[in-house]
Amino acid sequence: MEKRSKPVTMKVALFIPCYVDQFYPQVAIATLELLERYGCEVVYPPKQTCCGQPMANSGFASMAAGCDHNFINNFSGFEYIVCPSGSCALHIKEHLHSDEEPEKAIQLKERVYELTEFLADVLKLESITASFPHKVGLHVSCHGQRMLHLSSMSEKVEAPFSKAEALLRSVDGLELCRTSRLDECCGFGGTFCVTEEAVSVSMGNTRIKEHLENGVSYITGGNMSCLMDLEGLLKRQRIDIKIIHLAEILNAQ
Repeated sequence: MEKRSKPVTMKVALFIPCYVDQFYPQVAIATLELLERYGCEVVYPPKQTCCGQPMANSGFASMAAGCDHNFINNFSGFEYIVCPSGSCALHIKEHLHSDEEPEKAIQLKERVYELTEFLADVLKLESITASFPHKVGLHVSCHGQRMLHLSSMSEKVEAPFSKAEALLRSVDGLELCRTSRLDECCGFGGTFCVTEEAVSVSMGNTRIKEHLENGVSYITGGNMSCLMDLEGLLKRQRIDIKIIHLAEILNAQ
């Protein structure tokens, strides 16, 4: 496929997680620009809020009913809903529920896409026009790999693949460094990093150690919550490795 922008082919709703909106707005902007560059008419429903994942992950799924109702109100009518966060996208795909409008909830669950999933499977992009002349390590998030099937799993006998890695390898100047344990968790796990802090920190430091050994300048991935967890560990230890979302690299010129 040619590395060029395409004429507008579809209308897309941009689903931005609350923590990205508050702490990493540059990720939302990069996602918007990237989708527009590859032919999408992007709409941002302004009244969207949290998807309800924190409550559901903590065992209080019933408390997310208001979030479900708000999501349905904001995103009904869109054929494609794209999110630069695999965990939030997965939460909607798996748990969106409505007693009042069950059919709408089912339809919306099927229309939600994680960003790299959308780029690879819907837009069918095999390469990206971008430039990022740095040494980069890729963090593979658990939910993206095992639930969204964005990459192969080491425990399965299957041909290796990675939708994120395929796109990154087309970026001019980027040197991608693979870790030896590609599908090991960073230790974030939502509220797990709070309830099991010591275990979480140990898991995160194990991931960082591999990236340090590879001499990378950046760690990237498709889920900002995992990257946020790693960023906290890096900053506390004054390690000179930066965190950057996949959308920011793919949008870099």
